[in-house]
Amino acid sequence: MAEYTAVVRALSLAEDLGAGSVDLLLDSKLIVEQLHGRWRVKDAKLIPLHADAKAHLARIGRWTANHVPRAQNKQADALCNEAIDRALAGGPRVVVVRPK
Repeated sequence: MAEYTAVVRALSLAEDLGAGSVDLLLDSKLIVEQLHGRWRVKDAKLIPLHADAKAHLARIGRWTANHVPRAQNKQADALCNEAIDRALAGGPRVVVVRPK
């Protein structure tokens, strides 16, 4: 659920920024395959998140989703760990950094 929620939030931000295309690099092969329609979404908790992600993608238009193993993306893993540490310390659970 956390990974799908992150995808939906990222796509929402991309829409807010007026993105005409997005390239998703995900360490979840499950989400990549489900977004492409190659694997079914079986978990009832994920169905609404998947539908929300697909709706965002349809509005954005052009998109790609590719699997990148966590071991090959240390920067994303570091950002995730930073967010977890911040939340555990009582800080904000959501921080949005907009590109300059």
